[in-house]
Amino acid sequence: MMSDIKILIVDDEEIARDNLTHVLNKEGYTTVAVGSGSEALQQFEKAEFELVLTDLMLPGMNGIELLEHIKEKEPSTQVIVITGHAAVTTAVSAMQHGAHSYIAKPFNLDELRAQIRKALECRALSVEVLRLRQVLAQGKQDFPLVGQGDEILKLKSTIKQLANMNCNVLIQGETGTGKELIARGIHMLSPRSEERFMAINCGTFTAELMDKELFGHEREAFTGAQRGQKGILEVANGGTVFFDEMSELPLNMQVKLLRVLQERTFLRVGGTQEIPIDIRVLAATNCDLKKNVEKGTFRQDLFYRLNVVTLSSPPLREHREDIPVLIGHFLEKHRTPVQAINTISQETLDTLMNYPFPGNVRELENIAQRALALSKGTVFTPDLLPREIRDIPHDNPLQTLEEVESHHIEKVLLATDGNKTQAAKILGIDRVSLWRKMKRLGLEKEKS
Repeated sequence: MMSDIKILIVDDEEIARDNLTHVLNKEGYTTVAVGSGSEALQQFEKAEFELVLTDLMLPGMNGIELLEHIKEKEPSTQVIVITGHAAVTTAVSAMQHGAHSYIAKPFNLDELRAQIRKALECRALSVEVLRLRQVLAQGKQDFPLVGQGDEILKLKSTIKQLANMNCNVLIQGETGTGKELIARGIHMLSPRSEERFMAINCGTFTAELMDKELFGHEREAFTGAQRGQKGILEVANGGTVFFDEMSELPLNMQVKLLRVLQERTFLRVGGTQEIPIDIRVLAATNCDLKKNVEKGTFRQDLFYRLNVVTLSSPPLREHREDIPVLIGHFLEKHRTPVQAINTISQETLDTLMNYPFPGNVRELENIAQRALALSKGTVFTPDLLPREIRDIPHDNPLQTLEEVESHHIEKVLLATDGNKTQAAKILGIDRVSLWRKMKRLGLEKEKS
């Protein structure tokens, strides 16, 4: 909301302050107006301002000096310098000291509004960059895998334990469960975190292209190769290489990768000199590699090299209790200044909790992005859900209230594998209340 945005107006002419205050208040902004630089700094001690509009010629401290103080106190605050003493050198000086832009009196109101919008967009971006940096810094201590269900908590614990080991890890799970996120988490928490994390999707390259992509090539190794180029393995030296869809890796490339894992050296395409390599290999697959070994489409020796430790990435249906926090996370992650949802209706949440999510967490993220794109307000209502989710038929619309309650409790218990603590949390009641309801509905004997 614009009323949440505070703008400080600094001008020694009262009529100019009044005019700007009137215009910006009509736009919906909250404003404070003062007549000098010292008064402006006093206001900064009391409140945080997203934007400052300051005249260049002020009594005592001038606009450039004020700009320097503001940027020292709060770097993300944007400053637009306004003056009747327009000069190219003055404009350059203002920009060099951190001003967002410069506008000369008399100014066009539409131009001023546009400058303000751009400045606020710039501030929002700088604040987001700072937030992401803080998340990454925190991530070094606590990998930010979203979710608090038992499955995710166990996974977080295992990731932290594996991060400090240098072994290869095979991550298995359905499409959309976040296998690459797990791999990035292992790298982020590992001693290799300062080095490169390189990901390659084995299903998107032919064997020839995969060869060049992984190992690089020497000059004139093939037609058009006018200079040599490093491959992923060489670029990632000291870091981590993540092979996604490992089951799609061609057999001849499996032989070459096995040699890399055994010898810790490789040859560029067209090269004759062995290049030493120090990498950690993480791999992911959405199928059972053991069955591929039995069918002869995946080498057994490579499977054993990769499968030092196996991690399972659980499907969303196995940790449904995380759906509310996940949808909230994705709505926050993809929000923009003009697309924001801060409330989810109970009907929407109920629909999501009962949906099977064949596309797992990735599908849930797509649902959140779709809702943000279509929303005209701040509430996530059922009409923002895809039709195939909204139109899932109910078992029986004419059930009694007791039947509906019994059926819903059974579904939640089934989704949580009978875990009453999790079920109570999803249902929004305490464990004792759930036990009483189950006893009254004749479910306790069956589920205990």
